[in-house]
This record gives sequence, structure tokens and C-alpha cells, in this order.
Amino acid sequence: MFRDISFRLERGGALVLVGPNGAGKSSLIRLLAGLTPPAAGEFVWDGENALDDPPLHATRLCFVGHMDAIKPGLSVAENLGLDRKRQRENVLTALASVDLERFADLPARLLSSGQRRRLALARLALSDAPLWLLDEPTTGLDAASVRRLEANIAAHRDRGGMVIAATHLPLDLPGAIPFDLAKAAA
Repeated sequence: MFRDISFRLERGGALVLVGPNGAGKSSLIRLLAGLTPPAAGEFVWDGENALDDPPLHATRLCFVGHMDAIKPGLSVAENLGLDRKRQRENVLTALASVDLERFADLPARLLSSGQRRRLALARLALSDAPLWLLDEPTTGLDAASVRRLEANIAAHRDRGGMVIAATHLPLDLPGAIPFDLAKAAA
């Protein structure tokens, strides 16, 4: 699907993948996350092929795919504590970053689709990973939620974090590098 794609992302940087449906935005995000192996080439991180050591690579990133991966039988707060024990105040802070703290004890199955998306994005606030990989992060979000997402991304970048986002809708990410996969494939 891809040929001769190359880009460099510095600490604090953002790359926004754009292009029509089928251009390969989600495929590239999945490849960078290590979920799909490349047929050829490599993904270099600090001079090393990042995909040579999948467990190490997994610690470097937080991936939020276009599917929210919410467990409907768990509470909103429990959905954020699945990967390791987290202090409730950290979970509540993460929920506050997406305006869901008042729903912490509600079963996730009762959330609207936009709220489920915000819950998936709350995982970012709990992550220490330097690289955020976001596949269609604005899907189902209202304008206020998009602004909160943009603010959360800006704060992550201010701390030296990096973001690669695939999107159809514009994101206000000052200094972000647009990468049009339709043009790259041509």
C-alpha cells in the first residue's frame, strides 16, 4: 500500500495524516503501532528499528484506534483501570480531561457514542508514552470535545510528547505537519 514514505517527527511535534477514505491513514497508524508488520522498510526510533523490539515499542506509544474498545459491563472509571492498578484520583483527573468525571461510576454501556469516544481518549491522560497514535480521534465528538482534545494534545506536545493523528476533520494543532497520503501514494 505504501512506497517510499518517509517523515521525521521531533519531540513536541505533530503529524496529521490526511487523505480520502482508503488512502491508508488507518493502515499507516496500525503499522506505526506495531499492529501490522511492514512488507518492507522500517520504523526508526532513536536510530533503531522500533519494530525489532515490540514490547519496548509498546511502552513508547499510546494508541487510540477508531474503535473505542470500551467494556460495556464495566463502569466508566473501571474502563480506565484495566491495564494496571491506578489510583482513583488519577482516573478522575483523566475523566475530567474529557469532561466525564461525573459519570465515573456509571456503567459504560449507558454512555452515548460521543461519550464513549471521549472515554477512549481519556486513556491518553493516563499514559506516560511519548508518542500518541490517534486514528480518527474526532469521530463522534462535538465542538467542545474537539477543543478539549486539541488542548490535551497541546499539553502533551508542550511536555515533549509527539502525536500522529489520522483525520478527515481539521484539528487545530499549531505547527503540525500535514501529510497527505493520497499525494504520497501518487
